[in-house]
Amino acid sequence: MKRQAFAIEALDRALGGGLVPGTLTVIAGATGVGKSQLGVLWASAGLSVEGRRGVICDLTSRGDSQNHADYAQRLCGWKLTEFPAGDGLLFDRAWDPDRIPGDFLRPIERAGKRVTRADLTPDEWHEWQAALARLYRSATGFFYQHFASGCRRVVFDGLEPAQAMSESVQFNLFEYLYHHAIHNDAEWTAREWLRERFRDNQAEVARRLYDHNSIGCLYLHTTEEVMLDALIARPIVQGDVFAGANTIMVMGRTRTERGYGRGLAILKHRGSACSEEILPYRIAESGFEFL
Repeated sequence: MKRQAFAIEALDRALGGGLVPGTLTVIAGATGVGKSQLGVLWASAGLSVEGRRGVICDLTSRGDSQNHADYAQRLCGWKLTEFPAGDGLLFDRAWDPDRIPGDFLRPIERAGKRVTRADLTPDEWHEWQAALARLYRSATGFFYQHFASGCRRVVFDGLEPAQAMSESVQFNLFEYLYHHAIHNDAEWTAREWLRERFRDNQAEVARRLYDHNSIGCLYLHTTEEVMLDALIARPIVQGDVFAGANTIMVMGRTRTERGYGRGLAILKHRGSACSEEILPYRIAESGFEFL
């Protein structure tokens, strides 16, 4: 099996060569622990493994920058461009799978918008459901076009902590896209996006069929727990994203003789041998350094 490597020798070795294609991987940790950098590095490594970089979907609603563009440019020499959201923009031009306008998607446009049910009135929650229905088609088009052109890696970032994942607008959007746009038959995904224009583009769709089981998905999950020990001990609750993940990695603070460090642990990696050691690391100007 050809693994989807990070191109970071120590981490790929610990994972038995990298992530298993066609599966979901969750990396969990508190804000600032390095999840976004690791996600960008994995997406960029697709260029050397599959011949095409991955794509990034930022579901943040807080308004603060996740620094994806800076990480991509500084660490990988990759200039991220934002995909224009909105159904109308999808059809203002002829579909050209070789010229996709953007490899970075930010579907939740209004900064500061609350995204958990506990923070919303019933009317606001229903308004979100209507908004999601509009977002689905645009986001499906983003993913489908990239997959039809050879992309095989997807990174989701910016999801905020919630008491129950089902109560999160962000998680509902992720769930829909994962099952209907990422791990779905290529022709059905094209139908989901093109709809009334499917017949006009059917020949092109047939020419660019792909195996959705070759697409890997990396979900970066922000936690309230900061310490690595607490993340390792965290129970997996039925219905959350951890239960369905093939691979789970946690990143957090560790105690050392002189203070604090950072460590990464692989809690689950189905279908592969993996290291059970805690991998200490630091974040330098040049990126990740496993010690």
